[in-house]
Amino acid sequence: MENRLDGNAAAGLLEEIFSFEVTTSVVTCSGCGQRNPVGALTAYIHGMGTIVRCPGCDAVLLRVAKTEGRYWLDMRGALVLQIPGDA
Repeated sequence: MENRLDGNAAAGLLEEIFSFEVTTSVVTCSGCGQRNPVGALTAYIHGMGTIVRCPGCDAVLLRVAKTEGRYWLDMRGALVLQIPGDA
């Protein structure tokens, strides 16, 4: 896809939801078990929303959309989001 970016590209939208620097948080993929900081993931940003994928197996980890003043966050592809204690 032509709109493939690194996970840092999704930081602005994710920081509207989370009140900390989310790119340093580590996500564990439910598909392959690989652990990566959000900033190292692969992001696809388009009009319908943002899709964040695992760089190891390409599984969808996060889906984020903002519509009508609401955020829709689907994290079913992530086993866990590890947030630094000083976040």
